[in-house]
Amino acid sequence: MRVYVDSAEQRDWQRLSDLLTEDMVYEMPQTRERIRGRSAFLRFNREYPGDWHLRIRLIVADGRHGAAWIDARVDTEHQDACVWFELSDDGLITRVVDYWPEPYDPPPGREHLVERW
Repeated sequence: MRVYVDSAEQRDWQRLSDLLTEDMVYEMPQTRERIRGRSAFLRFNREYPGDWHLRIRLIVADGRHGAAWIDARVDTEHQDACVWFELSDDGLITRVVDYWPEPYDPPPGREHLVERW
């Protein structure tokens, strides 16, 4: 989980890709968005607007599950996020769920990557 956050923060997309299963799923319940697949998830992160940064506050893990409390900043806005992880038997990330403090409408321009529920 630390390598996941560090890779995203450093924009090291290959290193981040190496942590993920091909069919991983990424969800954001507050926006009701779901992204299926490693390549779509990586593209989503590469295209995410603004000057964003992530800093780990706390990680808790047990077996194939873990959670990270993250300080996230986009431009001048700071928010706390709780990120839940599920891992495969070989330690790759199969599912990531990002929980943000408030529901919000997703920004336009990522409809090609996400499904809504």
